[in-house]
Amino acid sequence: MAESHGLMPWSSNYTFLATLVCDDTPVLVVYKPSQGERPLWDFPPGTLALREVAAFFVAQALGWDFVPPTVLRDGLFGPGAVQLFIDAHFESHYFTLRDENIPLFQRVAAFDIIVNNADRKAGHCLRDREGHIWTVDHGLTFHPEHKLRTVIWDFAGHTIPDDILQDLHRLQDSLEQDSACSLLAHLSSLLSDLEIEVFCHRLHRLVAARRFPMPGLGSNVPYPPI
Repeated sequence: MAESHGLMPWSSNYTFLATLVCDDTPVLVVYKPSQGERPLWDFPPGTLALREVAAFFVAQALGWDFVPPTVLRDGLFGPGAVQLFIDAHFESHYFTLRDENIPLFQRVAAFDIIVNNADRKAGHCLRDREGHIWTVDHGLTFHPEHKLRTVIWDFAGHTIPDDILQDLHRLQDSLEQDSACSLLAHLSSLLSDLEIEVFCHRLHRLVAARRFPMPGLGSNVPYPPI
């Protein structure tokens, strides 16, 4: 990490805006050191940065370009997740972007289901200056117990579009047929064996159902929703 520019506002964990030099080119990034994570009762301490990186690898394996490049790096405050900073229109969020981007958000909904996202707030959906939509903040993912909390319930009960099912099915085949596939290799360095096993089970269950699930009992929407 070349330089830290200070803490970013409104973050529940220590989150820094920083500059990373890549091929002699300075790039703005968001740096989330593991030691700055607020302890949670239901997620193992020091693992949120690992889950951020795992979510990026899953999105890349699906060919879904809405999670900014995310890696593990050792910075000023120790190892953590380093993600490309998105220069976004911060007045935009899921509720303002939804109606004109239904196919994209159907992918986001499917993604959140298989990674078991416990914190999909509307404000985690960003539109950059070129109009590309990104999703951020994937630290609360991959828990082996059902934790799905999201504002994206618009598609609940609907049939999953064929193109999304094809991508999910391709990912499922890759995970089942090649135990040495690059995604599994990456995930095994970031998640527990149980978390990977249950992730594969969620993927299989969604492909078999061919429908977006309905919300269950209990809390299904994060707070605050934006």
